[in-house]
Amino acid sequence: MAKVTASAKSCTVNPLKMSQPVGGALAFMGVKGAMPLLHGSQGCTSFGLVLFVRHFREAIPMQTTAMSEVATVLGGYENVEKAIINIVNRTKPELIGICSTGVTEIKGDDVDGYIRQIRKDHPELSGTPLVYVSTPDFKDAFQDGWTKAVTQLVDNLVPQSDESVLRLSNRVTVLPGSHMTPGDIDEMRDILDCFGLDALFLPDISGSLDGHIPKDFTPTTLGGIAVSEIADLGRSIATLAIGEQMRAPAELLEKRTGVPSIVYDRLTGLGASDALITDLARISGRPVPNKLRRQRGQLVDAMLDGHFHFGGKKVAIGLEPDFLYAMAHFFTEMGATVQAAVTTTHSPLLEQVPADEVVIGDLEDLEMRAAGCNLLVTHSHGRQASDRLQIPLHRLGLPLFDRLGAGHKVSIGYRGTRNMIFEIANIFLANIHEPTPESWRVANEGIATGTELACSSETCSC
Repeated sequence: MAKVTASAKSCTVNPLKMSQPVGGALAFMGVKGAMPLLHGSQGCTSFGLVLFVRHFREAIPMQTTAMSEVATVLGGYENVEKAIINIVNRTKPELIGICSTGVTEIKGDDVDGYIRQIRKDHPELSGTPLVYVSTPDFKDAFQDGWTKAVTQLVDNLVPQSDESVLRLSNRVTVLPGSHMTPGDIDEMRDILDCFGLDALFLPDISGSLDGHIPKDFTPTTLGGIAVSEIADLGRSIATLAIGEQMRAPAELLEKRTGVPSIVYDRLTGLGASDALITDLARISGRPVPNKLRRQRGQLVDAMLDGHFHFGGKKVAIGLEPDFLYAMAHFFTEMGATVQAAVTTTHSPLLEQVPADEVVIGDLEDLEMRAAGCNLLVTHSHGRQASDRLQIPLHRLGLPLFDRLGAGHKVSIGYRGTRNMIFEIANIFLANIHEPTPESWRVANEGIATGTELACSSETCSC
């Protein structure tokens, strides 16, 4: 078991974590026709907007209540009311998702009370769902904001149902974690299609942030799961939750609808993918298709090819808890050692990470522990540490603003795991240190005397 510690520094240096409101806003973007609304200052929303635009390179729908100093002191009811009315009149959203921020949480705004009063004063808003989630950015992290938003979507939009509800034998609900990209969700959909299963994803950012070009401009999200489909989740035969972070909404959904749920701590790796495929065969009543059997064989072959390059390597990882857990197991299963593990927030999985210690901290904490490693794994803000330590960086997580295709990265299932093996093994191959002139001299002397000598470079695989 890993020892979990929290950094005791007085300030954060080179932050690793993204805030709760950003995570909550991204979850709302997985709903069709939604408009995320951050209750706070303009700067809070501008930060999230720039972050998402740089990562996805798409138009991002986000609005703000634009709290000023005076409004913050006196209370934000009027700002929330004006924002909601303006959004409804101008963009005609199918849902408004409201996330609080640090300034309004410190003030103690009763947003739930505001919404009740707004509905009382404006009956014309009765057809527009208003979903509020408390996401103060001075605590917890991106993953927590996503979890809370999904839980509130279930709580507000899924009606209570019983066993009399007609289930659809080929319908499953999938609750993807915040670490899953649009590419991951598309891969999961392809796997489910192989078993003849129709899936509803909550949220579904593959429909709204996958980079497609719409026929017409829309000021709200371009796609995703519809509000009517969320209300229909009780007709599924099973709920698949990806990541420990999705346990809470999965349990709420099961309590609300009676649909049994399965929580997967990860879907990266051979054993994890096998568990998913086994469950899907049981749920669908179908044998495993030859397509997936072939993909499994390709993954096993990739593991055989790649383990020569992973074996003995030391890795430093800085990611959100569920993603950290998945990637740490991936590296150890390939023969590498996780020398440094840093994450953003607490999770029951942290003690199960295959490392001596997991630190809840920042990228400075990761850099201090990464000396001597062969690879750094984190988002784009880790590039400075990579340069200083002269360690190659494999970019994962959010944000990835200095590379294209962040939304299409795939790390789940047989195919995603296989491609990740090749991608990372190629980084190891490209960064084998060339022998120094001195090592060449020593090696030549060894050849002349018949003595077997190894390369002096610590990262050489010879």
